[in-house]
Amino acid sequence: MIKFSSEYLNFKDTLECGQVFRFCEYERGYLVFSRDKCAYVYNDGEKAIIDGDDYFYEYFDLIRDYGGICAAARSFGIKKLDDAVAKHCGLRILRQDKFEALVSFIVSQNNNIPRIKSIIERLCRAFGERRCSPFGEYYSFPTVKALADAPVDELKALGLGYRDAFVSGAAKAVSDGELDLEKLSALDTVSLRKELLKIKGVGNKVADCALLFGFGHTDAFPVDTWIEKLYREDFQGTLTDRTKISEYFVSLFKENSGYIQQYLFYAKREGEM
Repeated sequence: MIKFSSEYLNFKDTLECGQVFRFCEYERGYLVFSRDKCAYVYNDGEKAIIDGDDYFYEYFDLIRDYGGICAAARSFGIKKLDDAVAKHCGLRILRQDKFEALVSFIVSQNNNIPRIKSIIERLCRAFGERRCSPFGEYYSFPTVKALADAPVDELKALGLGYRDAFVSGAAKAVSDGELDLEKLSALDTVSLRKELLKIKGVGNKVADCALLFGFGHTDAFPVDTWIEKLYREDFQGTLTDRTKISEYFVSLFKENSGYIQQYLFYAKREGEM
């Protein structure tokens, strides 16, 4: 069991901000699933409790100084960002499995969160392994081989629609060694983005989400409808190309771009800005 300060670990904000899809409400908090693992997490006053193995210490990135990150965000003197940080300083960027994050964000394109969660759960039940925990039965995320071997029509039947070929293609590329996710980890953000964009079905937003949430590149700034809205309404931006909007924010926030993206995105989506 891991105990941490609630000041910089709020499970609701961290899990429900759109960066991850394998979790569900449970008792006082949530059950969280990653790879083949499960943890029960909840906030209890000043304490954040993780009832799971040490894997989740890295998963929730507990080694990171979020006090320093919040201070860096406030140093820009942008009131709406200050307000978002003050309200959501417990939001952390998860250290997700690279393959799981890549597949999840391929599934996420042109989709809504409840449907994304439902599709990924069906993927796990169809091609993952059944596991038992003190909190009940669950299914692991499919291995690379399991998804690479999965018939495309079976993927389609799970509700992936046109994304079936994209998920299958990405899994086959990783399985065949054409796409080595561990070697790609050594690349800088610009080079890694170029490699990710070579994967069929991966556009700029999916690539930036994989960069930030799977590879831990915090100088990535994913842009979706909410961020575009925020850019126009709160930053008085005039750019129309989402790639250029992302470049604008990265040039402003640099290595803290990913953290700040999540503070701003979540506050905007929650109607706080």
